[in-house]
Amino acid sequence: MPKYPTNDDSYRFLFEGADIRGETVILDNVLKDLIRTHAYGPGVQKLLGEFAAATVVISNNLKFDGRVVLQGRSDGPISLVMVECSSDGDIRGIARGELESPEGPMKSHLPNGVLTLTIEPEVGQRYQGIIAVQRDELADVLSDYFEQSEQLATKFWLSTRAGSSAGLMLQQLPKQLIEDEDERLDQWQTLCALADTVTPDELIDTDTDQLLFKLFNEWDVKRFEPKRIRFSCNCSRDRSLNAIRLLPKHEITELFEEQQTVTMNCEMCGDSYHFTRNDVDQSEEPTIH
Repeated sequence: MPKYPTNDDSYRFLFEGADIRGETVILDNVLKDLIRTHAYGPGVQKLLGEFAAATVVISNNLKFDGRVVLQGRSDGPISLVMVECSSDGDIRGIARGELESPEGPMKSHLPNGVLTLTIEPEVGQRYQGIIAVQRDELADVLSDYFEQSEQLATKFWLSTRAGSSAGLMLQQLPKQLIEDEDERLDQWQTLCALADTVTPDELIDTDTDQLLFKLFNEWDVKRFEPKRIRFSCNCSRDRSLNAIRLLPKHEITELFEEQQTVTMNCEMCGDSYHFTRNDVDQSEEPTIH
């Protein structure tokens, strides 16, 4: 497993005396691993970086074992962009379409597109939200969605540059400490105004403790222990072999008549698995994962 520097960690933090929490992440080597398997141009690298940072900060709030999947689809230059992150911090992702698309706002890559946010617990019911791409940038689309769906004021800041990305999220919590609505609104607006002063480069170049001090040094901020983020793919030889076994028998026969060795490539990580007819036991029922 790759060894990553401390900036491939995500952090949760809480403002003492205010019903507001936050999340941060900086992805460096993790993002480089995520984009290395395909010839992504700068525009798609930026898009994947923002999706990755956003998915991490969303997954950071999971209170159960599971994963978050953030996916965008459109009939535009990018037909699919998808990143998933588990509650353990394992992340992977992919983009399809015109992979050399130039840099531009998300809406230029996904015109008239739709985002799907899926939360999949290992035990329990899956939740899925559908989001129309009606704003130029991913941060604004997600901010609007969370405020509408959770009815809690939420704001994202995202940045990507040369194989690194970063994310910051603030979210107002249900009433706990502050009962007065005017005071709650004033706290929220003040903290968002302070966060708005961060530049895209600062978001990537400044570690979490320095960032929290720079932005919120007049507030009492409690930072929790970091969670390590790792690029990891759950593909395997068994999963790939099962995919072949699920084919009708005549298709399996034709497949191995055309080629003695069948190769299956994982789009997510680039690993390849090679099979001969002897590997496929027709009498064994495939396992569906």
